Amino acid sequence: MGGAPLGKLDKSIAYRTLEQAYENGIRYFDTAPLYGAGNSENFFGSFLSNIDREQFTLSSKVGRLILSEEEAKSFKQHGPATATIQVNDKASRYKNNVVFDFSRSGILRSIEETLERLKLDYIDIAFIHDPDDHYDQALNESFPALAELKSQGVIKAIGAGMNEWEMLSKFAVEADFDCFLLAGRYTLLDQSALRTLLPICEQKDISLILGGPYNSGILASDLASKTTYFYDPAPADIISKAKNIRDVCEQFGVPLKAAALQFGLLHPAVASTIPGPSTHTEASENVDMITFPINQDLWKELKSRNLIDSNCPV
Repeated sequence: MGGAPLGKLDKSIAYRTLEQAYENGIRYFDTAPLYGAGNSENFFGSFLSNIDREQFTLSSKVGRLILSEEEAKSFKQHGPATATIQVNDKASRYKNNVVFDFSRSGILRSIEETLERLKLDYIDIAFIHDPDDHYDQALNESFPALAELKSQGVIKAIGAGMNEWEMLSKFAVEADFDCFLLAGRYTLLDQSALRTLLPICEQKDISLILGGPYNSGILASDLASKTTYFYDPAPADIISKAKNIRDVCEQFGVPLKAAALQFGLLHPAVASTIPGPSTHTEASENVDMITFPINQDLWKELKSRNLIDSNCPV
């Protein structure tokens, strides 16, 4: 279960969504300080802190800090030259200052504040969050800091989470990462990570977790109204391709959502996929879709129509 949408929800709805997911068998939860200016982590903490710690896996992220207005003003004047301020991030409806900080001190502070919000003693996975413009610092400061925390048992695994696969491929070669979270680049609509990143992950035994399996909305929509693709309005050619994929799914009596969720898991490098529900109904539906029976011929038909890469494992 991805926790980005939870940051934008009221506490009661967020708690009911988490409760439903857990009741339906979900045992891996992902969140981040960015989501709702810490609210997603707070909601996860309120729920998961009452559950046996051995019964679930939880990941969060580092590289961004949530500052007060006063801290933000001071940070702009005296903070690290490599850090930047992003005010009122679009991922949140809460007023906040999001500081990109991949320094050692920033990583240590981030983990400390995350554990406080989560009400936990450790997290299973810490992802370096979207270090697109901070490659060197992420590799030379963030990773060593996380390695130190891993040796102390504060975190159990080190990862990086991004919307692009190219930098993840470089990380895989340069450092001993345990896992990656890749959003939207190995889906029914975009298999751009297939030929480079996924083979590296297999070779180096790096577990791949797929975020954004619905490509930010289009693969979960009815395709009859406006929808989004990589968080922007979906272009006409992508909508057309999604409709063609949906038509094949309908031939086999399979919901498009089911195909979207199950497709990525067919690759041996992929350990999990994490859709982000906004309601308890969506949480239940995701479980229904991931367990929906799919005839293997559906994937073969998609290949024969050039709707997915012919090299995708099915």
